[in-house]
Amino acid sequence: MDKLTALSLSIGGLAGVATFLAVGPASGLFFIWAATVPWAVFFLLGADKEAICKNITCSVFGVVMAWATALMLTEISPDTMLGFPLMAAFTVAVSVVVLCLAANIPQLATIPCSVVGYSLVFAYLLQTPDKLNKDVLLGLSISNPLLVISISIVFGTYLGVYSAQFSEKLQDMCKKK
Repeated sequence: MDKLTALSLSIGGLAGVATFLAVGPASGLFFIWAATVPWAVFFLLGADKEAICKNITCSVFGVVMAWATALMLTEISPDTMLGFPLMAAFTVAVSVVVLCLAANIPQLATIPCSVVGYSLVFAYLLQTPDKLNKDVLLGLSISNPLLVISISIVFGTYLGVYSAQFSEKLQDMCKKK
């Protein structure tokens, strides 16, 4: 079996398992959309041990930065003199500058992964009703993006790892026949 076919079967099979878990027994513990992005990023980074570390470390750093930014956004009064949209834009701009400058730290140098984590948090907060508030952001529940998005990132990264490993096993099995 060629590499593309083996990888396609592996990814497809694990995508089915992940979907079953996301809409069934693990519903709410991770989001399939927030797992498939880091899954793909794992392959973009080279699908090796270094890719695992970069993907998880930098993506979760992005989650933390977005979470902190979201907390700051909850402090902006709707009546602020400059208006909420301008103050929110300024807050996000400053946090993204900090996120990018953190790449001076070698462990946080993979900026695209940090942006992925940041973006996944805001996708969750802005598209899910009643999540961008202090109760959710400071709560010790799976609704908190620090937890649910970080879990999704780690789960998605390891889906990438397992799909690569399963693909190799499929190729090896077919070579022996």
